[in-house]
Amino acid sequence: MSGAPTRVFIARLAGIAVFDPAGDQVGRVRDVVVALRLAPRPPRVLGLVVEVASRRAVFLPITRVTVIEADAIIFDGRLNVRRFQKRGSETLAIAEMLDRTVRFRDDGEQVSVVDVAMEPTRTRDWHVTKVAVRRRTGRGLRKRGESLVVDWDAVEGFSAVEHGQGAAGLIAAFERMKPADLANIVHELPEKRRTEVAVALDDERLADVLEELPEDDQVEILGKLGVERAADVLEAMGPDDAADLLGELPTEQRERLLTLMEPQDAAPVRRLLTYADQSAGGLMTTDPVIVAPDATVAEALALIRNPDLNPALAAQVYVCRPPTATPTGRYLGTVHFQRLLREPPPTLVSGIVDAELDPLRPTMSLEAVAMFLATYNLVAGAVVDETGHLLGSVTIDDVLDHLLPEDWRETAMEASAEGSADPEEEALRGTT
Repeated sequence: MSGAPTRVFIARLAGIAVFDPAGDQVGRVRDVVVALRLAPRPPRVLGLVVEVASRRAVFLPITRVTVIEADAIIFDGRLNVRRFQKRGSETLAIAEMLDRTVRFRDDGEQVSVVDVAMEPTRTRDWHVTKVAVRRRTGRGLRKRGESLVVDWDAVEGFSAVEHGQGAAGLIAAFERMKPADLANIVHELPEKRRTEVAVALDDERLADVLEELPEDDQVEILGKLGVERAADVLEAMGPDDAADLLGELPTEQRERLLTLMEPQDAAPVRRLLTYADQSAGGLMTTDPVIVAPDATVAEALALIRNPDLNPALAAQVYVCRPPTATPTGRYLGTVHFQRLLREPPPTLVSGIVDAELDPLRPTMSLEAVAMFLATYNLVAGAVVDETGHLLGSVTIDDVLDHLLPEDWRETAMEASAEGSADPEEEALRGTT
């Protein structure tokens, strides 16, 4: 393998771009597939799990990788687009080996796995030869938390089923991933590992991931957190997503979680739960961008510049008399971000507001909302009650979410492309 380093720590490969010989990026590394063997033989590296278009994961045999660099992997251009499915004899190095508790063979001391390293052999195979570990206790001159790299055969315990395995290393490996991509990985993890990852994620990150997961996964994970933690995560979710998730729970469990949530977070969720699922009220978020009439264009632009804001919500601001939290004072109209970009920063939004377009009503059906957005080429629309108060905003992603089949997230995550068996892949993976 040209350009191959003598040792590669696998966790550092997570998210690295994968290129074909022409220099075109085809995807990013998600994990490394290895085959554990009887001690003291080191695991054999079979290949990479690469995420390509539509978040589909495919298998790239290690024999087709020609270059491994710090920020790029290049392969020979041959890639089978069939969806990767882990076989029973295979182990995912990042998802399943990091954070494990293993023991030194010589004295039985327990240590945590931080990373594993692979190295090429003279036969052009790759083996996992090193293990980076962190000490859990101090012994003699050894310090608690001390990290060191040892030979593979110096430790044991990778083949045993571990209960209570941590997830810090796995989370760190995918720290830069977008929530939707991390959700795809979480969805494909075994139930035990999925729970461990969910427990280790902080509330904000877990909330973002939950919003991208199928409903069955959401309910399963929420049920494993414990009610106090579950309430905290629900508070971190968008009110509309939290309402959708709570709507899937039994009434008693739903009410208990709402009671544990902070009143200011629970109130909008309770309001959303009063509307029918397929109505504008059931689709809307209660946290659109709202400004008072005396706000300037500069102030409005500063609000929609927030990188954490949904792009559809950032496409416009709603002008309302105080209070500016939903339900607001009287709704005056909308200012689209393109209009904001055309006006001098000191201009008052009240002078450029679009008041001609009738707003959505909370009882309007899903079909009526979809036709409204399509007719006026909008990505979001204001939802206003009969007395003129802004209740929230319906965005195009919420509409699509409900127009698509109920299992569209599962279908997107599990979709596989047509493709025949790859003889080289079968020969490589068949040896396990």
